[in-house]
Amino acid sequence: MLLALPASHAEANPTRIGAVSTTFKLLGRNDRIVVDRYDDPKVDGVSCYMSRAETGGIKGSLGLATDPSRFSIACRATGKVTIKGKLPDNEIVFGAAANWLFKEIRVSRIPDNDKHMIVYLVWSTQALTPEGSPYNSISAVNVDPQ
Repeated sequence: MLLALPASHAEANPTRIGAVSTTFKLLGRNDRIVVDRYDDPKVDGVSCYMSRAETGGIKGSLGLATDPSRFSIACRATGKVTIKGKLPDNEIVFGAAANWLFKEIRVSRIPDNDKHMIVYLVWSTQALTPEGSPYNSISAVNVDPQ
């Protein structure tokens, strides 16, 4: 279960689009993949759709399980793309806790001013995986030159 980060990390609240059960659990809810929409608070007309795994069972139902670092992101222009002010070179736009203590999933916004694109990077703060690097996924949205 994801818990909201403090407002300093994420101004936007996600909208749950849907969920798919992946593994049956006899007690507690099933493991599942959820799809949430995040609207960028500083860029009008951009929405990011993030899918991620949620652990079920008793621990998952009580919010005590750690969700796996499996996620994907697709950001799209859902209207006229308008940037509100100057964007920082790298800013955490959305985020959520993936367990009650240590792990967070974050989405950073990185402008590519040369190509008039905004890159959105989803990543986990639990950086040390068995492979030695954080899981991540990216998406990019075109910003028409003004």
